[in-house]
Amino acid sequence: MSRYAKVIVDISHEKVDRAFTYAIPADLRKQIAEGVKVRIPFGRADKEITGYVIELTDEAAFDPSRIKDISQVEGKAIAPDERMITLAAWIRRNYGGTMAGALKTVLPVKKKISHLTRRIIVLTSDRAKAVEYMSLCERKKYRARARLLGALLKEPVIPYEVVTGKLNITKPVISALEKGGLIAVEEKDELRNPVDANGKAHERPELNPEQKKVCDGIIEDFDEGRTGTYLIHGVTGSGKTEVYIELIAHAAAMGRPSIMLIPEIALTYQTVMRFYGRFGNRVSFLHSRMSEGEKYDQYLRARDGEIDVIIGPRSALFTPFKELGFIIIDEEHEGAYRSESVPKYDARGVALKLAELAGASVVLGSATPSVESYNAAVGGQFRLFNLPHRVSGNPLPRSVVVDMRNELKEGNRSIISTALKEAIEARLERHEQVMLFINRRGMAGFVSCRSCGYVVKCPHCDVSMKEHRGGRLICHYCGHEAPYVNVCPECGSASIRGFKGGTQMAEDIVGRMFPSADILRMDADTTKRKDSHEKILSAFANFEADILIGTQMIVKGHDFPNVTLVGVLAADISLYSPDYRAGERTFQLLAQAAGRAGRGNVEGEVIIQTYSPDNYSIVAAAKQDYEAFYKEEIAFRKAMGYPPAAHLESLLITGKDENAVIRAADALKGFFADHESDALRVMGPSRPPVSKINDTYRRMLYLKARSRGSLADLKDAAETFIKNAPEFKSIQVQFEIS
Repeated sequence: MSRYAKVIVDISHEKVDRAFTYAIPADLRKQIAEGVKVRIPFGRADKEITGYVIELTDEAAFDPSRIKDISQVEGKAIAPDERMITLAAWIRRNYGGTMAGALKTVLPVKKKISHLTRRIIVLTSDRAKAVEYMSLCERKKYRARARLLGALLKEPVIPYEVVTGKLNITKPVISALEKGGLIAVEEKDELRNPVDANGKAHERPELNPEQKKVCDGIIEDFDEGRTGTYLIHGVTGSGKTEVYIELIAHAAAMGRPSIMLIPEIALTYQTVMRFYGRFGNRVSFLHSRMSEGEKYDQYLRARDGEIDVIIGPRSALFTPFKELGFIIIDEEHEGAYRSESVPKYDARGVALKLAELAGASVVLGSATPSVESYNAAVGGQFRLFNLPHRVSGNPLPRSVVVDMRNELKEGNRSIISTALKEAIEARLERHEQVMLFINRRGMAGFVSCRSCGYVVKCPHCDVSMKEHRGGRLICHYCGHEAPYVNVCPECGSASIRGFKGGTQMAEDIVGRMFPSADILRMDADTTKRKDSHEKILSAFANFEADILIGTQMIVKGHDFPNVTLVGVLAADISLYSPDYRAGERTFQLLAQAAGRAGRGNVEGEVIIQTYSPDNYSIVAAAKQDYEAFYKEEIAFRKAMGYPPAAHLESLLITGKDENAVIRAADALKGFFADHESDALRVMGPSRPPVSKINDTYRRMLYLKARSRGSLADLKDAAETFIKNAPEFKSIQVQFEIS
């Protein structure tokens, strides 16, 4: 057994990015392995801290008499295999940060917490009585009760949090059925499992020819031992989930579990129940509301071979399966797959590396694939499959583009066009539901003076304040509040007012326009409480509202069959953001919004309001024509040298002293200037759109290069430069490579 271990220390400021050699006491040698978390004496004071073993060796790095002993193994850590250590090193090199930070990312939950009492909802009455009462509820329009009974008739035992969180059933509804003797809420003390199917699995549904062609192509490669990356480009409602289930089931039958990543907002009740019905208690879910102990138990179940598939956001990628069949990434275009904290990794890129290390295959799926993924498919790096039709046979919704410039010429200054107003009136008369999407919350975009141009800004952040109800101005970055101003503090004019256009203003206008309609609003302001998402969605699902107004959170992952009209109030908001992906994100948002309409038996309609009706992103989205969008977008990327035509590295330099931030940014600019060539372009330093948040100043640098490897090499060199340069004593630098 090895006598020494190289340990990465785990300290809060993460400035130490090197391994320290420690001796392994004889009584710990059987417990020490790569990836194990240990307690070690550190520094001159021998302060006890934690660290991770990343290498075992028999050779001392220096005089053995000066090497300290490992104190103990920390807790009941799940030791990852060498694959995860290798993956952590790859993440550190490609996305920056420290090795300690990368290990924290890939290592499973370390701390085991006491057993949890889990609640489940059980159908206790006989089926005939339940069916009879469900029919009564439908006649009396007790829609939530009917929906819960319908679900329990299909699955007699459902986890409580699935009912409340995904089926959007409130506690009073559950209590009413419980008092009526139809259901029971039971508690079980057991190893945490977010799905309890009592080992029950359903028969597989019959795939249509398009779905079967996709499955057969991927499974043929899998059975012959050929790993690869596949892109499924399928319109909304084309049955991609059933394809994923078939692939996962095939791999599971061969003893190889799978990981399925989804943006958390897309984890709908329907998705939960499909996997629940097919895999029984061999499926598990991860989500943000699970406790650390619940997550820990899922990792244990995965390690011990008790589950065939784990479904969750990007963190599910690091589940310690011994063998992997597939890594499936649904809605692969979503920005949620990119980490917002260091290391700023992209789960799609990490999935490809993990699959390479594990001998697995990667399946990407989307109705609106990222330009990078589609370009890789067109170029032959990925294998492309298409699902161009909805499984139901329903057509995609009709799309109408309204030029708001013409509305203004005709004297309509409202944010609701004449066409949209008439369409809403028609839906209300037919008792159909409407969703209105505007990607901005609050009452106003900003408050400005019409006389001198002064804009009310947050004193802590370099952004405009937003007008909210109750005479309040709020900063959406740090939360600072101030009273509304009626007189311009710069010139004294009374001509100061808000640029109207947020969700609250839309709610006010629509409410006055349709006084008899019941309206719900869903944005960051109305969903601050833990159960607010569920209450709003439950109310809309129960037809307690005719119109749902909201930000992008309403256009992703929801299935309301009675919604026949979707209105996009301001398509230009995302179109002109300072980001090279603005056109792509606009197309994706509009296509996703369109996908919410016409999912039931009535054909849907989408009305897109814009001041830029001729923009290719909007034209293509209205036609649901991805190929046309891609053709224009890739030409723009190639002309400008943006990914995937080239690689882009961004550096965010932050600090409390603005002058120090500027000096550090200039120093980095000088460092990179020495490496500039035809193959490498340095841009900046520049002020980002938000140059100060919470009294922290920000500057950006950008590098463009043909080779991703060269950017990774430069990142390593820059990190060494930053450690040694005096300008960075109080400065933080974050790297992100695309």
